[in-house]
Amino acid sequence: MSKLTHFNEEGRAKMVEVGHKLNTQREATCKGSITMKPETLRRIIEHDIYKGDVLAVAQVAGIMAAKRTSELIPMCHNLFLSGADVQFHIDRENSRIEVLASVKTTGKTGVEMEALTAVSVTALTIYDMCKAIDKEMTITDICLLRKSGGKSGDYVRPGTEEDEIPLV
Repeated sequence: MSKLTHFNEEGRAKMVEVGHKLNTQREATCKGSITMKPETLRRIIEHDIYKGDVLAVAQVAGIMAAKRTSELIPMCHNLFLSGADVQFHIDRENSRIEVLASVKTTGKTGVEMEALTAVSVTALTIYDMCKAIDKEMTITDICLLRKSGGKSGDYVRPGTEEDEIPLV
């Protein structure tokens, strides 16, 4: 197990110094799901939600969130993102929308937190836009699927097929 780096000698939180690191290309893809009533999913698909096109708004919200992650997560570095994408997979059988977010940069630190934030805010936006008709929606399974670049190298979540993971 690696040593945690976000603590100083006194055990207090600190932002990790990354100035000595080389810039490398870094990518991360994360996913999460939001489950809802079948009627809610139908109305999202048919653009029958009073507040507007739920998936279009949620997609933009997720991308915006990726860009602002350092303002939400205290020890995250402010990164210049070279790409961000949010995609949806509609699962009618289970009345669920799977959210996939991929983020890319060339820099000194990874973009896992940006991709996780994008997924989270995308799902929260779907909830916000539909809560008037479905307060039982559930957001689950937010996780890292894949990351590349940096000192720790590449990672693919066990049980994940490479062709399941979209690239930016």
